[in-house]
Amino acid sequence: MSIPMPADARGGDPKVVLITGASSGIGRATALRLAGEGHHVVLGARREDRLASVASAIREAGGGADARRLDVTDRADVAAFVDAAAREHGRVDVIVNNAGVMPLSRLDSLLVEEWDRMIDVNVRGLLHGIAATLPHFRKQGGGHFVTVASIGAHEVVPTSAVYSATKHAAWAITEGLRLEADPGIRVTTVSPGVVESELAESITEPGAKEMMRDYRRNLIPADAVARGIAYAIGQPADVDVNELVIRPAGQR
Repeated sequence: MSIPMPADARGGDPKVVLITGASSGIGRATALRLAGEGHHVVLGARREDRLASVASAIREAGGGADARRLDVTDRADVAAFVDAAAREHGRVDVIVNNAGVMPLSRLDSLLVEEWDRMIDVNVRGLLHGIAATLPHFRKQGGGHFVTVASIGAHEVVPTSAVYSATKHAAWAITEGLRLEADPGIRVTTVSPGVVESELAESITEPGAKEMMRDYRRNLIPADAVARGIAYAIGQPADVDVNELVIRPAGQR
């Protein structure tokens, strides 16, 4: 089904929005909020059962949603995800590159496989999303990239060295994209602070897990970040919201 392009392509008009990592946390909250605001969301994640549940909830509420299993570390899979959405709907307006992992640990724990996983998902996954979507945006003459980075892009704490490195890389890649992008292509980096999510569940190092338990006592709901994303993509086409840092008021 092709969704007709509004005659007046203002920021608030319905858009086709792709969201990676959409099965939980910020991705899920963003899908629910944007669908509730009238956008059609195309959801990707590895956990198909969770993904189907989010899409079903959106449709039951009267919104539009498609869901497809997606591994952002697989370049061909990401390209197929984006191309299928463009074929089905006639265009792609926004991609929210949200998929991420956060198995924090001290460097001397040498959890090299976990480092590799963070690099693959947080950095390569973002690059795959950009590579798959940029040709569509250039052909259309417009589009919007949203990268979900982290407050970790701006600070390093014990156990966060590799994670912070991947999120700083995500920030740098997205800023480079903004500087290089054709007119009409908007670029936004969103850096959440402590948010309700399942990210901390991937931490295997006991010390890091305990530290994170204390760190996460002060957090905000994922929808707080979703509202920020909705604000950025809802601006008129001549307004580009470049960066948002969203964290609990008590997080210093």
